[in-house]
Amino acid sequence: MYDYIKGILSNKTKNGKGFSATVETGGGVGYLTEITARDYSELGAVDEKIKLYTVLIHREDKMSLCGFIRREDRDIFNILTSVSGVGSKMALTLLDEFPSSELIGFVIDGNYKELTRAKGVGPKLAQKIILELKDKLMSYKETEPIQIQTAKVQDSQAIEDAQTVLISLGYEKAEIKSAMSKASSLISENASAEEILKETLKILSL
Repeated sequence: MYDYIKGILSNKTKNGKGFSATVETGGGVGYLTEITARDYSELGAVDEKIKLYTVLIHREDKMSLCGFIRREDRDIFNILTSVSGVGSKMALTLLDEFPSSELIGFVIDGNYKELTRAKGVGPKLAQKIILELKDKLMSYKETEPIQIQTAKVQDSQAIEDAQTVLISLGYEKAEIKSAMSKASSLISENASAEEILKETLKILSL
């Protein structure tokens, strides 16, 4: 329903229930959003401008908003909460523990053990998350990989895997091509898909 909310940060809170930010938009309306501890630490001061990518959570007993500074975190959150057994709190916990690019790297490598570092994630749930996320993130396969201009020769499979994930996250081919071309000078020739994604997502989030 809401892609993002842009306005003035009127309040930010941390307590035993988690972290939140209130964004005031035109007309004097303030939107209370649940956020990660990582994003809370990056928020500016109260009364500064802010933009959060949002997800509307609709439960039987209440409606709430989750907000993210980075678009890719919001998109990964949506995919995480599509896994049975993973609610919004668990998804926020995972995004607090791991940056999006690192989390995606675990999925690509099938490394479920790393996910158990997150609070409340046991081995069985970690394996389930890895299996379902890999199916969702890696299912889209281009017949022809997106051709990019690279300053160095990188692992073609790593590039293709990174492109597949970015397309699954909803990025357009043209913006992927542009961002990966710009990121190529920052990536070593033996870079993994995770490293390629990390640098490309930085550019896409600008």
